[in-house]
Amino acid sequence: MVKFFIQPESEIPASNQLYNQIMFAIASRKFPPGQKLPSTRQLAMQTGLHRNTISKVYRQLEDDGLVDAQAGSGIYVRKSDDADATGSVTLLKRHPDTYKAIRQILDDLVKQGCSLAEARDMFLAEIDWRLRCSAQVLVTVPSNDIGAGELMVRELEQALKIPVQLVPLEELGNILNQTRSATVVTSRYFISAAEDIAAPKSVRVIPVDVYDYSNEIQILSQLKPGTCVGIVSLSAGLLRGADVFIRSLMGEKLALMSTQTNDPSRLNAIARSASVIICDHASANTVNQAIQRVQDDLIRRPQIVRCENFISTDSISLLKRELGLA
Repeated sequence: MVKFFIQPESEIPASNQLYNQIMFAIASRKFPPGQKLPSTRQLAMQTGLHRNTISKVYRQLEDDGLVDAQAGSGIYVRKSDDADATGSVTLLKRHPDTYKAIRQILDDLVKQGCSLAEARDMFLAEIDWRLRCSAQVLVTVPSNDIGAGELMVRELEQALKIPVQLVPLEELGNILNQTRSATVVTSRYFISAAEDIAAPKSVRVIPVDVYDYSNEIQILSQLKPGTCVGIVSLSAGLLRGADVFIRSLMGEKLALMSTQTNDPSRLNAIARSASVIICDHASANTVNQAIQRVQDDLIRRPQIVRCENFISTDSISLLKRELGLA
Protein backbone atom coordinates (compact mmCIF):
# COMPACT_ATOMS: atom_id res chain seq x y z
CA MET A 1 0.00 0.00 0.00
CA VAL A 2 1.23 3.48 -0.88
CA LYS A 3 2.12 5.52 2.19
CA PHE A 4 1.28 9.21 2.43
CA PHE A 5 2.97 11.54 4.91
CA ILE A 6 1.74 14.95 5.98
CA GLN A 7 4.22 17.42 7.48
CA PRO A 8 2.27 19.63 9.93
CA GLU A 9 5.15 22.12 10.18
CA SER A 10 5.26 22.71 6.41
CA GLU A 11 4.08 26.00 4.94
CA ILE A 12 2.25 23.99 2.26
CA PRO A 13 -1.37 23.32 3.30
CA ALA A 14 -2.03 19.72 4.31
CA SER A 15 -4.66 19.31 1.59
CA ASN A 16 -2.15 20.42 -1.06
CA GLN A 17 0.43 17.99 0.29
CA LEU A 18 -2.00 15.10 0.00
CA TYR A 19 -3.21 16.19 -3.44
CA ASN A 20 0.36 16.38 -4.78
CA GLN A 21 1.29 13.00 -3.32
CA ILE A 22 -1.76 11.25 -4.77
CA MET A 23 -1.26 12.92 -8.15
CA PHE A 24 2.40 11.81 -8.16
CA ALA A 25 1.41 8.26 -7.20
CA ILE A 26 -1.04 8.15 -10.10
CA ALA A 27 1.43 9.64 -12.57
CA SER A 28 4.19 7.20 -11.56
CA ARG A 29 1.75 4.27 -11.89
CA LYS A 30 1.85 3.35 -8.22
CA PHE A 31 -1.90 3.65 -8.72
CA PRO A 32 -2.42 2.41 -12.31
CA PRO A 33 -5.53 3.26 -14.36
CA GLY A 34 -8.63 1.54 -13.02
CA GLN A 35 -7.23 0.94 -9.51
CA LYS A 36 -9.29 1.88 -6.49
CA LEU A 37 -7.80 4.52 -4.22
CA PRO A 38 -7.83 4.24 -0.40
CA SER A 39 -11.07 5.24 1.25
CA THR A 40 -11.35 8.52 3.10
CA ARG A 41 -11.38 6.51 6.33
CA GLN A 42 -8.14 4.70 5.45
CA LEU A 43 -6.42 7.94 4.51
CA ALA A 44 -7.67 9.68 7.64
CA MET A 45 -6.13 6.94 9.79
CA GLN A 46 -2.86 7.07 7.85
CA THR A 47 -2.41 10.84 7.61
CA GLY A 48 -4.33 12.18 10.58
CA LEU A 49 -6.35 14.47 8.33
CA HIS A 50 -10.10 14.95 8.70
CA ARG A 51 -12.19 12.91 6.30
CA ASN A 52 -13.81 16.11 4.98
CA THR A 53 -10.37 17.37 3.97
CA ILE A 54 -9.66 14.11 2.17
CA SER A 55 -13.04 14.24 0.42
CA LYS A 56 -12.17 17.74 -0.77
CA VAL A 57 -8.87 16.46 -2.20
CA TYR A 58 -10.67 13.64 -4.02
CA ARG A 59 -13.19 16.09 -5.47
CA GLN A 60 -10.32 18.23 -6.77
CA LEU A 61 -8.69 15.18 -8.36
CA GLU A 62 -12.01 14.34 -9.98
CA ASP A 63 -12.43 17.88 -11.27
CA ASP A 64 -8.93 17.68 -12.74
CA GLY A 65 -9.84 14.49 -14.60
CA LEU A 66 -7.54 12.15 -12.71
CA VAL A 67 -10.07 10.03 -10.86
CA ASP A 68 -13.70 8.93 -11.06
CA ALA A 69 -16.04 8.63 -8.08
CA GLN A 70 -18.35 5.63 -8.36
CA ALA A 71 -21.35 5.86 -6.04
CA GLY A 72 -21.33 3.13 -3.42
CA SER A 73 -17.99 1.78 -4.63
CA GLY A 74 -15.23 4.34 -4.14
CA ILE A 75 -12.68 6.45 -5.98
CA TYR A 76 -10.88 4.97 -9.00
CA VAL A 77 -7.99 6.19 -11.14
CA ARG A 78 -9.43 7.25 -14.47
CA LYS A 79 -8.56 4.98 -17.38
CA SER A 80 -6.92 6.38 -20.50
CA ASP A 81 -9.96 5.50 -22.60
CA ASP A 82 -12.03 7.85 -20.42
CA ALA A 83 -9.86 10.85 -21.19
CA ASP A 84 -11.36 13.86 -22.84
CA ALA A 85 -11.48 14.00 -26.62
CA THR A 86 -8.25 15.88 -27.22
CA GLY A 87 -6.83 13.34 -29.63
CA SER A 88 -4.65 11.70 -26.97
CA VAL A 89 -6.67 8.48 -26.94
CA THR A 90 -6.41 8.19 -30.72
CA LEU A 91 -2.65 8.64 -30.57
CA LEU A 92 -2.30 6.04 -27.82
CA LYS A 93 -4.27 3.51 -29.84
CA ARG A 94 -2.25 4.30 -32.95
CA HIS A 95 1.14 4.00 -31.18
CA PRO A 96 0.67 1.61 -28.24
CA ASP A 97 4.31 0.50 -28.16
CA THR A 98 5.51 4.10 -28.15
CA TYR A 99 3.16 4.90 -25.26
CA LYS A 100 4.59 1.98 -23.27
CA ALA A 101 8.12 3.22 -23.97
CA ILE A 102 7.23 6.73 -22.76
CA ARG A 103 5.71 5.32 -19.58
CA GLN A 104 8.86 3.27 -18.97
CA ILE A 105 11.09 6.32 -19.50
CA LEU A 106 9.00 8.34 -17.04
CA ASP A 107 9.09 5.52 -14.50
CA ASP A 108 12.88 5.36 -14.81
CA LEU A 109 13.23 9.13 -14.42
CA VAL A 110 11.05 9.09 -11.30
CA LYS A 111 13.15 6.28 -9.81
CA GLN A 112 16.27 8.36 -10.43
CA GLY A 113 14.79 11.20 -8.39
CA CYS A 114 13.51 13.34 -11.24
CA SER A 115 10.20 15.10 -10.61
CA LEU A 116 7.45 14.94 -13.20
CA ALA A 117 7.75 18.68 -13.73
CA GLU A 118 11.47 18.24 -14.47
CA ALA A 119 10.73 15.33 -16.82
CA ARG A 120 8.17 17.44 -18.65
CA ASP A 121 10.64 20.31 -18.99
CA MET A 122 13.29 17.97 -20.39
CA PHE A 123 10.87 16.49 -22.92
CA LEU A 124 9.64 19.93 -23.98
CA ALA A 125 13.19 21.30 -24.25
CA GLU A 126 14.21 18.43 -26.52
CA ILE A 127 11.08 18.80 -28.65
CA ASP A 128 11.51 22.59 -28.91
CA TRP A 129 15.15 22.14 -29.91
CA ARG A 130 14.23 19.68 -32.64
CA LEU A 131 11.50 21.97 -33.93
CA ARG A 132 13.97 24.86 -34.06
CA CYS A 133 16.40 22.66 -35.94
CA SER A 134 13.70 21.73 -38.44
CA ALA A 135 13.44 25.39 -39.40
CA GLN A 136 16.82 25.03 -41.13
CA VAL A 137 17.65 21.81 -42.93
CA LEU A 138 21.07 21.45 -44.53
CA VAL A 139 21.93 18.69 -46.99
CA THR A 140 25.64 17.96 -47.16
CA VAL A 141 27.71 15.75 -49.48
CA PRO A 142 31.32 15.92 -50.69
CA SER A 143 32.01 18.39 -53.49
CA ASN A 144 33.04 15.59 -55.84
CA ASP A 145 29.48 14.21 -55.70
CA ILE A 146 27.51 17.43 -55.39
CA GLY A 147 24.98 15.98 -57.83
CA ALA A 148 23.82 13.55 -55.14
CA GLY A 149 23.14 16.54 -52.91
CA GLU A 150 21.14 18.24 -55.66
CA LEU A 151 18.97 15.15 -55.98
CA MET A 152 18.43 15.03 -52.22
CA VAL A 153 17.51 18.72 -52.04
CA ARG A 154 14.96 18.41 -54.85
CA GLU A 155 13.36 15.39 -53.26
CA LEU A 156 13.35 16.72 -49.68
CA GLU A 157 11.89 20.09 -50.61
CA GLN A 158 9.07 18.32 -52.42
CA ALA A 159 8.44 15.88 -49.58
CA LEU A 160 8.94 18.20 -46.58
CA LYS A 161 7.48 21.40 -48.08
CA ILE A 162 10.23 23.49 -46.47
CA PRO A 163 13.38 25.14 -47.88
CA VAL A 164 16.47 22.92 -47.90
CA GLN A 165 20.01 24.26 -48.35
CA LEU A 166 22.78 22.33 -50.08
CA VAL A 167 26.21 22.65 -48.42
CA PRO A 168 29.38 20.93 -49.64
CA LEU A 169 30.84 18.80 -46.86
CA GLU A 170 34.08 20.77 -47.05
CA GLU A 171 32.17 23.99 -46.16
CA LEU A 172 29.86 22.53 -43.51
CA GLY A 173 31.95 23.64 -40.53
CA ASN A 174 31.94 27.28 -41.62
CA ILE A 175 28.20 27.26 -42.26
CA LEU A 176 27.45 25.73 -38.85
CA ASN A 177 29.56 28.43 -37.19
CA GLN A 178 27.10 30.97 -38.56
CA THR A 179 23.85 29.30 -37.45
CA ARG A 180 22.26 28.80 -34.03
CA SER A 181 20.41 25.60 -34.84
CA ALA A 182 20.02 23.30 -37.81
CA THR A 183 19.53 19.72 -38.84
CA VAL A 184 22.10 18.23 -41.19
CA VAL A 185 20.92 15.53 -43.58
CA THR A 186 23.29 13.36 -45.56
CA SER A 187 23.55 9.98 -47.21
CA ARG A 188 24.51 7.17 -44.89
CA TYR A 189 27.73 6.85 -46.92
CA PHE A 190 28.92 10.23 -45.59
CA ILE A 191 27.51 10.07 -42.05
CA SER A 192 30.84 9.67 -40.22
CA ALA A 193 32.46 12.66 -41.90
CA ALA A 194 29.38 14.83 -41.32
CA GLU A 195 29.11 13.86 -37.63
CA ASP A 196 32.80 14.63 -37.07
CA ILE A 197 32.08 18.20 -38.17
CA ALA A 198 28.62 18.66 -36.61
CA ALA A 199 28.96 16.92 -33.23
CA PRO A 200 31.36 19.47 -31.66
CA LYS A 201 28.86 22.19 -32.57
CA SER A 202 25.93 20.30 -30.96
CA VAL A 203 24.21 19.92 -34.32
CA ARG A 204 22.46 16.65 -35.05
CA VAL A 205 23.00 14.73 -38.26
CA ILE A 206 20.31 12.48 -39.71
CA PRO A 207 21.39 9.89 -42.29
CA VAL A 208 19.11 8.83 -45.12
CA ASP A 209 19.23 5.64 -47.15
CA VAL A 210 19.28 5.57 -50.92
CA TYR A 211 16.32 4.05 -52.75
CA ASP A 212 16.93 0.34 -53.45
CA TYR A 213 16.12 0.50 -57.21
CA SER A 214 14.39 -2.87 -57.03
CA ASN A 215 11.98 -2.02 -59.88
CA GLU A 216 14.81 -0.94 -62.15
CA ILE A 217 16.84 -4.07 -61.34
CA GLN A 218 13.81 -6.18 -62.25
CA ILE A 219 13.64 -4.46 -65.65
CA LEU A 220 17.34 -5.05 -66.28
CA SER A 221 17.09 -8.72 -65.35
CA GLN A 222 14.54 -9.27 -68.12
CA LEU A 223 16.62 -7.76 -70.92
CA LYS A 224 18.24 -9.94 -73.58
CA PRO A 225 22.00 -10.53 -73.36
CA GLY A 226 23.94 -7.86 -75.21
CA THR A 227 21.31 -5.16 -74.73
CA CYS A 228 22.86 -1.70 -74.46
CA VAL A 229 21.75 0.13 -71.33
CA GLY A 230 22.42 3.78 -70.61
CA ILE A 231 22.49 5.21 -67.08
CA VAL A 232 22.22 8.97 -66.60
CA SER A 233 22.30 10.84 -63.30
CA LEU A 234 23.33 14.09 -61.66
CA SER A 235 25.32 12.03 -59.17
CA ALA A 236 28.77 10.73 -60.13
CA GLY A 237 28.74 8.49 -57.07
CA LEU A 238 25.43 6.94 -58.06
CA LEU A 239 26.79 6.17 -61.54
CA ARG A 240 29.87 4.47 -60.11
CA GLY A 241 27.78 2.48 -57.66
CA ALA A 242 25.28 1.45 -60.34
CA ASP A 243 28.02 0.27 -62.68
CA VAL A 244 29.67 -1.87 -59.99
CA PHE A 245 26.36 -3.26 -58.73
CA ILE A 246 24.94 -4.16 -62.14
CA ARG A 247 28.16 -5.83 -63.27
CA SER A 248 28.40 -7.81 -60.03
CA LEU A 249 24.78 -8.90 -60.42
CA MET A 250 24.71 -9.66 -64.15
CA GLY A 251 28.32 -9.95 -65.19
CA GLU A 252 28.86 -8.91 -68.81
CA LYS A 253 25.30 -9.76 -69.87
CA LEU A 254 24.53 -6.11 -70.64
CA ALA A 255 26.51 -3.39 -72.41
CA LEU A 256 26.59 -0.47 -69.99
CA MET A 257 27.11 3.20 -70.80
CA SER A 258 26.83 5.95 -68.19
CA THR A 259 27.23 9.70 -67.92
CA GLN A 260 26.29 12.77 -65.95
CA THR A 261 24.02 15.35 -67.51
CA ASN A 262 26.84 17.85 -68.09
CA ASP A 263 28.44 15.77 -70.86
CA PRO A 264 26.35 16.35 -74.03
CA SER A 265 28.57 14.30 -76.36
CA ARG A 266 28.36 11.27 -74.06
CA LEU A 267 24.60 11.81 -73.73
CA ASN A 268 24.22 11.83 -77.51
CA ALA A 269 26.20 8.59 -77.75
CA ILE A 270 23.93 6.94 -75.21
CA ALA A 271 20.82 8.22 -76.98
CA ARG A 272 22.03 6.68 -80.26
CA SER A 273 23.17 3.31 -78.85
CA ALA A 274 21.04 2.41 -75.84
CA SER A 275 17.83 0.40 -76.04
CA VAL A 276 16.99 1.34 -72.44
CA ILE A 277 18.03 4.48 -70.60
CA ILE A 278 17.65 4.62 -66.81
CA CYS A 279 17.80 8.11 -65.35
CA ASP A 280 16.93 9.96 -62.17
CA HIS A 281 13.93 12.29 -62.18
CA ALA A 282 16.15 15.40 -62.40
CA SER A 283 17.88 14.11 -65.55
CA ALA A 284 14.81 13.04 -67.52
CA ASN A 285 14.39 16.30 -69.46
CA THR A 286 18.07 16.33 -70.43
CA VAL A 287 17.82 12.74 -71.67
CA ASN A 288 14.76 13.58 -73.78
CA GLN A 289 16.59 16.56 -75.27
CA ALA A 290 19.52 14.33 -76.22
CA ILE A 291 17.16 11.89 -77.92
CA GLN A 292 15.59 14.79 -79.83
CA ARG A 293 19.02 15.88 -81.05
CA VAL A 294 19.85 12.47 -82.51
CA GLN A 295 16.39 11.32 -83.55
CA ASP A 296 17.32 11.30 -87.25
CA ASP A 297 19.96 8.65 -86.47
CA LEU A 298 17.56 6.40 -84.55
CA ILE A 299 15.89 3.32 -85.91
CA ARG A 300 13.99 2.87 -82.67
CA ARG A 301 13.55 5.36 -79.84
CA PRO A 302 15.10 4.06 -76.58
CA GLN A 303 12.86 3.19 -73.64
CA ILE A 304 13.29 5.66 -70.79
CA VAL A 305 12.99 4.35 -67.24
CA ARG A 306 12.70 7.33 -64.91
CA CYS A 307 13.57 6.75 -61.24
CA GLU A 308 11.27 8.91 -59.17
CA ASN A 309 13.16 8.38 -55.92
CA PHE A 310 16.73 8.90 -54.81
CA ILE A 311 16.01 8.64 -51.07
CA SER A 312 14.12 5.64 -49.70
CA THR A 313 10.51 6.26 -48.68
CA ASP A 314 11.24 4.91 -45.17
CA SER A 315 13.97 7.53 -44.72
CA ILE A 316 11.62 10.29 -45.87
CA SER A 317 8.99 9.18 -43.36
CA LEU A 318 11.54 8.98 -40.54
CA LEU A 319 12.90 12.41 -41.40
CA LYS A 320 9.40 13.92 -41.30
CA ARG A 321 8.89 12.52 -37.82
CA GLU A 322 12.31 13.68 -36.63
CA LEU A 323 11.59 17.21 -37.85
CA GLY A 324 8.08 17.31 -36.42
CA LEU A 325 6.56 17.53 -39.89
CA ALA A 326 4.66 14.24 -39.95
